Amino acid sequence: MNDISLPRNPVIAVVIPSYKVTRHILGVIAGIGPEVQRIYVVDDRCPDASGDFVAAHCRDPRVSVLRHAENQGVGGAVMTGYQAAIDDGADVIVKIDGDGQMDASLLPDFVEPILSGQADYTKGNRFFNLEQIGQMPPMRLFGNAMLSLLTKLSSGYWNLFDPTNGYTAIHADVARHLPFKKISQRYFFETDMLFRLNTLHAVVVDVPMDASYGDEVSNLKISKIITEFALKHARNFGKRVFYNYYLRNMSLASIEAPLGLGLLLLGGGYGLWHWVHSARLNIPTPAGTVMLSALPVLMGMQLLLAFLAYDIASVPRRPIHRNKKAKTLVRHG
Repeated sequence: MNDISLPRNPVIAVVIPSYKVTRHILGVIAGIGPEVQRIYVVDDRCPDASGDFVAAHCRDPRVSVLRHAENQGVGGAVMTGYQAAIDDGADVIVKIDGDGQMDASLLPDFVEPILSGQADYTKGNRFFNLEQIGQMPPMRLFGNAMLSLLTKLSSGYWNLFDPTNGYTAIHADVARHLPFKKISQRYFFETDMLFRLNTLHAVVVDVPMDASYGDEVSNLKISKIITEFALKHARNFGKRVFYNYYLRNMSLASIEAPLGLGLLLLGGGYGLWHWVHSARLNIPTPAGTVMLSALPVLMGMQLLLAFLAYDIASVPRRPIHRNKKAKTLVRHG
């Protein structure tokens, strides 16, 4: 069975989105070990011409510079790198940033779970080491905590944390099934990737890593978390529930969710209307009315909690790229 998931000579590729990183990118490339066969530097219409800078100063034969005519954001740059790596026959594609904050020596830790058939996609998690968390700027810590909670709900990966972590690796067989043109291209990219992976039933695993910050200014703003991100999370949650519980499959949870929500809204609306009515007349609300409102609210909450428990237990656990290889061996056996 080990031959199903562990190729003898896996081709590992690294994608580096390049935008205003000329101070660090040569050091990032130099730190990538010999286990990597190809490196794609994607110049995302960088105003510093970082692609030309790498082409002029880097002598590593593994490096290819890809250029965008227009800025597409980190998601667009990663998708360009993914496509190039897939076309060149890569087995695993790792994405690291060019700002020097991601330790390239950890790359085998991200690749190993994929090659051993334990995961389809791996991502960094800076929250494993409690002592290292203290190094994270307070606003970034708060933003990541809020995003992690929203991402668990919208993506369905309740076992993950630190969703904005950009240190990732993916099996090429999984990457080629992603809807490249639909994935969010900018700040929401990493989170939207998790939603897309869940619709494929891909297994995602967190890899512990330390937090590291330089002198750069964070682009993660609380206003985006509250407004743009919240709306996109709500959209992805609705899509995921429809895809997983109604379009592809039907289960008891498919009944619990709408029934629970309906009872909660019915009881809450009924109680609110009578409370306002009683307040206007300056009379106490009858106990029977209170119970008629409370019972559907309590039943609705219980049904929604049951749906949530089912959803948490439904986190994908069987890597899809391993299943595909097994099917191939059976067909040719």
